[in-house]
Amino acid sequence: MIVLRQVLAAFLLTLALIGPALAVNPDEVLDDPALEARARALSLEFRCLVCQNQSIDDSNAELARDLRLLVRERLVAGDSDQDVIDYVVSRYGEFVLLKPRFSVQTLLLWGAPIGIFLIGAGVMLVNSRGRDKTVNAGGGNSLSEAEQAELAKVLKDRDREV
Repeated sequence: MIVLRQVLAAFLLTLALIGPALAVNPDEVLDDPALEARARALSLEFRCLVCQNQSIDDSNAELARDLRLLVRERLVAGDSDQDVIDYVVSRYGEFVLLKPRFSVQTLLLWGAPIGIFLIGAGVMLVNSRGRDKTVNAGGGNSLSEAEQAELAKVLKDRDREV
């Protein structure tokens, strides 16, 4: 009985894992294996505009199917991979790319983490230098003579008790 449950669990897990691979319908597959491989590789670069966290190759959405067909049409027409990418981006915008390109429009996206890090490091450096000056402003000893005498008396009394 336990073995049957394990086999059933393994079967269900296998079905769950191959689910995304079933997104490309058999009627979409190109006859030329080389073109089909290029189409599959390109489909992994485009974001499903409905699902947004899946490639069009993994999505079952109707718009993803339309994009997969568009990619295949462009490849059959003789476009290079870059031509296909440029064409899809021209129609749907940079958002369609799962990995955005580095350009003037995305400079802030790519540069912001570095800029924030540098600003934070600068603030920490300025604060640490300012703190050193306040500690050493009194020549290393900021107690008056009366306070020093009182401290010495307290320490002397403490040493007698121990």
